[in-house]
Amino acid sequence: MPNYRRAWQPGGTWFFTVNLLRRHGNDLLVRHIDLLRRAIAKVRVRHPFTIHGWVVLPDHLHCVISLPAGDSDFATRWRLIKLEFSKGIARTEPRSATRIRRGERGIWQRRYWEHLIRDEADFAAHVDYVHINPVKHGHVTRVADWPFSTFHRLVAAGVYPLDWAGGRESGIAPRE
Repeated sequence: MPNYRRAWQPGGTWFFTVNLLRRHGNDLLVRHIDLLRRAIAKVRVRHPFTIHGWVVLPDHLHCVISLPAGDSDFATRWRLIKLEFSKGIARTEPRSATRIRRGERGIWQRRYWEHLIRDEADFAAHVDYVHINPVKHGHVTRVADWPFSTFHRLVAAGVYPLDWAGGRESGIAPRE
């Protein structure tokens, strides 16, 4: 097993990528978007966090979140979000012998990618990455056309223009 270290920064802001176990051709997250939203909302009641940017794609999600001052326990939040979502899905997924032995579902990858945000430029780059992801994966040609994203909330707040990353051949215009 690799020897890696998680960045535990009380009150920190992180970028996360969380994947389904079987990604190819799997649309579970968007098919059950309301269940995922309820799972996130339920966890936020007991374990608050601030959502700066979030996008849900068919088989994975990305987000940038901050934890309250003095709190660095993002692992519990992800464990509970995955658990709450999984409880609402019928038990039809194939499971390996190891998962069966451990009593685990076969929905989510065990791990996730996290990156501690270092500064404002890092924050902006990761929030932009979150929102451009549906275009990157070919789900839409304009960010504004993807419904499962905080992009729309940030447009309303004046953070992004509605036509940000709107299919320009020259690339993505950075936020101002």
